[in-house]
Amino acid sequence: MPLTSTQELVERARAHGHGLGSFNVICVEHAEAIAEAAEQANLPALLQISENAVRYHGRLAPIAAAAAAVARSSSAELGLHLDHVTDVELLHESVEQGFTSAMFDASRLPYDDNVSATRSAAEWAHGHGLWFEAELGEVGGKEGAHAPGARTDPAEARAYVGETGVDGLAVAVGNSHAMTRRDARLDLDLVAALAAAVPVPLVLHGSSGVPDDQLAAAVAAGMVKVNIGTALNISFTGAVRDALGADQAVVDPRKYLSTGRSAMRECVEHLLQVLAAKGGTS
Repeated sequence: MPLTSTQELVERARAHGHGLGSFNVICVEHAEAIAEAAEQANLPALLQISENAVRYHGRLAPIAAAAAAVARSSSAELGLHLDHVTDVELLHESVEQGFTSAMFDASRLPYDDNVSATRSAAEWAHGHGLWFEAELGEVGGKEGAHAPGARTDPAEARAYVGETGVDGLAVAVGNSHAMTRRDARLDLDLVAALAAAVPVPLVLHGSSGVPDDQLAAAVAAGMVKVNIGTALNISFTGAVRDALGADQAVVDPRKYLSTGRSAMRECVEHLLQVLAAKGGTS
């Protein structure tokens, strides 16, 4: 089916009290695993390509075209999200590649510069039909939004959203990127306070390190879009490593990449069901 609007998926998830899973795509097997999982779970999802993944491939068009083609050939409702963009030219390229949303990351800039750059990017995105996400960045003097111990202040978050006009806000509530152990503990009271203070949907980055019960509780407290990447790579790489270890003679990559894709599909399907919280489609 055609790509589904990120705005539609986010608003529906928020209205029903569900979480919308946004899953990192690095190669075509990732996109296929996510789409198959969404079909099996009968739940929508976002295929998410980061600026880092674009750097890996050298350019946006090939991986974006592949992910979009996978999404369009799926029976699931899937959107295409460009994540953690710092390059304005890359952001501008997203429209011609069919993205339905983007996240602009000016979080390393001082607050006033972050606001100025994000406001300009948001105006451009809205003028081109994109749902637009950002993150506050420097929080309480900490070293970035997702540094250990960083927490987003509700009053500052409300002001930031008002000044920038973003559609979604990534917040720091105990989450951290690239965690390989699922032992993060979220500040659920802060999630609820942020949800009450900020008029736009909240986004949880670095969700791979958050255990199932904490993810479900975060959604119940008001988290809406949930970004997950490392957990997919752990499942994929583990399965590939096992397959190669079991057959030292294998040379056809399809034989071991397919096992990685299947493991990733199971991982994504499980996480989608956790985020659905109430057990229905969002």
